[in-house]
Amino acid sequence: MNTKSWYKPFLAWFWGLFIGGLLVIWFVMWLITRGVLGYLPPLEELQNPKNNFASEIISSDMQSLGRYYRYENRIGVQYTDLSPNIINALIATEDARFYQHTGVDFKSLFRAILKLGRAGGGSTLTQQLAKQLWSPRANNIFERAMQKPIEWIIATKLERLYSKDEILLMYLNQFDFLYNAVGIQSASQVYFSTTPAKLKMEEAAMLVGMCKNPSLYNPVRHPERATRRRNTVLSQMEKYHYIDEATRDSVMALPLELHYRSVDHKQGTAPYFREYLRVVLTAKEPRESEYAEWNKQQYELDKWQWENNPLYGFCEKNKKPDGTHYDIYQDGLKIYTTIDSRMQRYAEEAVSEHMQAQQKAFFRELKRKKNAPFSKQLTQEEVDGIMNRSMRQTDRYRIMKRAGYSHDSIMAAFMTPREMQVFTYDGIIDTVMSPYDSIKWQKSFLRCGFMSMDPHSGHVKAYVGGPNFSYFQYDMTTKGRRQVGSTVKPYLYTLAMDEGMWPCETWVYDSVVFILPDGTRYVPRDTHDKYQGDTVTLTWGLKESSNWMSAYLMSLFTPEQLVKMMRSFGIQGQLDPVVSLCLGPCEVTVAEMVDAYTAFANKGIRTEPLYVTRIEDANGNVIGSFTPRTHEIISETTAYKMIYMLRQVIDHGTGVRMRYRYGISAPMGGKTGTTNNNSDGWFMCFTPSLVSGTWVGGEDRAIHFDNMAEGQGASMALPICALYMQKVLADQELGYNPEEQFDVPAWFDPNEGCK
Repeated sequence: MNTKSWYKPFLAWFWGLFIGGLLVIWFVMWLITRGVLGYLPPLEELQNPKNNFASEIISSDMQSLGRYYRYENRIGVQYTDLSPNIINALIATEDARFYQHTGVDFKSLFRAILKLGRAGGGSTLTQQLAKQLWSPRANNIFERAMQKPIEWIIATKLERLYSKDEILLMYLNQFDFLYNAVGIQSASQVYFSTTPAKLKMEEAAMLVGMCKNPSLYNPVRHPERATRRRNTVLSQMEKYHYIDEATRDSVMALPLELHYRSVDHKQGTAPYFREYLRVVLTAKEPRESEYAEWNKQQYELDKWQWENNPLYGFCEKNKKPDGTHYDIYQDGLKIYTTIDSRMQRYAEEAVSEHMQAQQKAFFRELKRKKNAPFSKQLTQEEVDGIMNRSMRQTDRYRIMKRAGYSHDSIMAAFMTPREMQVFTYDGIIDTVMSPYDSIKWQKSFLRCGFMSMDPHSGHVKAYVGGPNFSYFQYDMTTKGRRQVGSTVKPYLYTLAMDEGMWPCETWVYDSVVFILPDGTRYVPRDTHDKYQGDTVTLTWGLKESSNWMSAYLMSLFTPEQLVKMMRSFGIQGQLDPVVSLCLGPCEVTVAEMVDAYTAFANKGIRTEPLYVTRIEDANGNVIGSFTPRTHEIISETTAYKMIYMLRQVIDHGTGVRMRYRYGISAPMGGKTGTTNNNSDGWFMCFTPSLVSGTWVGGEDRAIHFDNMAEGQGASMALPICALYMQKVLADQELGYNPEEQFDVPAWFDPNEGCK
């Protein structure tokens, strides 16, 4: 009787609460689906989740050079690019019933509830994906409880819209593995320097282990903890029959071997090139009002680029199907470049090897200089002027100036020693130094620029803008302009050859006097005066880089003719039509010089540098294709004449170190260049299939070697090209044959005009 008295009310209350609970749950779900409670993404967003993918820069030999991203270093991959190891490890560990449920695994959910979470959280991979894509971070347990039903609904909709493989792919592309490694592609490269397709079982298990809690199982900071978690994943793979016990045990015994490589745009391969490309791709249409009066020349150059270079301002000139401009930081573009990763590595190695040796020699000379790192020829007043300009360009000066500090207070701050880190070729060191002295220290390092390209296709194979991008970010390949010295002389000789002169023609060697428009006399200096009165050939003049010979040729033509010839060679900067132009006082970039010298190796046809061949969107659609642009500027016969003379420079003249010191026997032409006071050292060289050029010098023209032995182009610049060519010609996979001959016809005779 007593039993029946409480049993019926109990059943009534139980079923009432149960049904009421179901009704509440149904009502909550209904509110969610109607968008009243919480955020439920619309169908269009579910069909096209908004993912920010980094754009990837790819070399001509299909190696990743780096990425552009704003917030997350995420690169999307295809399902076929995933190793079975990563798929099996993920399913076995995170969602063993992945292929059986439809977004919500109620069996696992109820088990988790009954065991109070000790058997896992009960969330499926699809729910976790929904959380990654659309759930904001919950601040407390109640907010998280409200997010759960929203994730259930999103998960079921995702299951209807996508296949299981697509859901797995989205999950792996979305997950943040720390250290700017967002997505499995980035994680594979950051932690193991490999691709998702090549992940070994132990590597895949470690990455999947991080999915539970990446900070807790961070393999860089907590390797032992990460190893235990990896082994747990391997046990799960054995439990669900993806591997057998023997495999599990053997893989568990392996140590955790990381090939960790941090992601930093200042590090990695071709950083100067990547930065150049970033600036070019995102350039805006130049407006003259935005350029300072002293920088109007740059406006003209940028304007020309905007109008003639389809790569310049690509993102501004092109739009996506939705009408918005492309964004290299989040649209997942694939940028296929002409850079060869192997040749780029050889170039960077050559720069590093030579610049370190050159820097040691420069430091030895600086020890004897009172005004180091500046030339001993400068007065203290001139040094102070340079340093004051440099200080005013620093953030420290600008911040203090805006804050209202007086000039004396700012100077006192610059003269006060403080703890800091400074660059050396032996690594970063901690020291105590005043900001003023740190500027001097930074200026004491020599800078350089190097570029190498195919003269026929225009493909730029290697690009180095300086000795170390992390500390010297000013690009001396395409941005920096320096006086070219004697490397300008081939343009003058080309003018002479194109006007009918021949390499064998002779002249009685003597000084040349120019009467300038203002009536003054100008007599170029020369270091070959011991040959005064001798009969010499034009070939000898170029081979020995004679200033008097250049002056003689200049006397036969007008400065305007030389300017016109140099413009045809692609020189875009300021060119003053004066007689001294024949000795190279004009300022030119390394890229322009390499571009110009392609005409010699290419039968008189100049080929503009090509940096990118095509750009694809995130779906693999080609949105931009780029082809080489050529200009026929001189006749083939003139090119043959110049090849003959420029080969003499390498075989017997100022560039002969390529032969006797570096043992390079390949047919090659070239030219050295040195400016006044050794401020700039240049070297240009070309084979039938490759044109390279380099410049070395100080940040300021007042920073240079005072002795000619160390300061001439043959010492400062030539070794970079030599070391690079040694490596390139030795690598048979690159296909550059050291026996390849210039395509000069048998009928050509350089002495024809003298018979």
